[in-house]
Amino acid sequence: MTNGNLSRATLGRLPFYLRYLRARDDEWVSAAEMARALNLGEVMVRKDLGRVCSQGRPKIGYPRQELVSTLEDILGIRGRVSVVVAGAGKLGRALMRYRGFDDFGLHIVAGFDSDPARLDSQGDCPVLPIEEMEGYCRQRGVRVGVITVSEGAAQTVCDRMVAGGITAIWNFAPYQLQTPRNIVVQNENLALSLAHLCLGSGKESAPE
Repeated sequence: MTNGNLSRATLGRLPFYLRYLRARDDEWVSAAEMARALNLGEVMVRKDLGRVCSQGRPKIGYPRQELVSTLEDILGIRGRVSVVVAGAGKLGRALMRYRGFDDFGLHIVAGFDSDPARLDSQGDCPVLPIEEMEGYCRQRGVRVGVITVSEGAAQTVCDRMVAGGITAIWNFAPYQLQTPRNIVVQNENLALSLAHLCLGSGKESAPE
């Protein structure tokens, strides 16, 4: 099974299944108990698991460790993936401190910034001059980058990442990056996400 055979919605739920399974030590786990624990529909969970694992047994469930291995393969997180962050402002530093990425095999190894006041070469996750990012990534084989710089600096930082061998970019800047076709870009618009949340909330609570 490859992630190309799965819908975007199913792929989006797999990390939650994986986190739940990793926290258990049972030999078998059922779709029903997973659904209850994750507050999801049982039918939906059963369909998701059925798409990724053919070893489910009626009234018994799925072999937990095999399901963990399958989900890790599909999500591509069997190994430890090194990540760099360009932009060591408040958002960048918050991401650098977040330990939840480790659950999915992602490890932020360094940050980069153009502001000398933000540089810090000490600690487990140093913040280095942005000019050093290309060489750093090439030397260590880093393939994933996060952009948290301003709109005006985003394309230049993106170009540096691509030149350094990065092939996947998580972009928080409000800017449409121009990249070669082989580069995967995930744009994250925080303002738009918050606007959608507010609009949805307004519809629920709007007075008559």
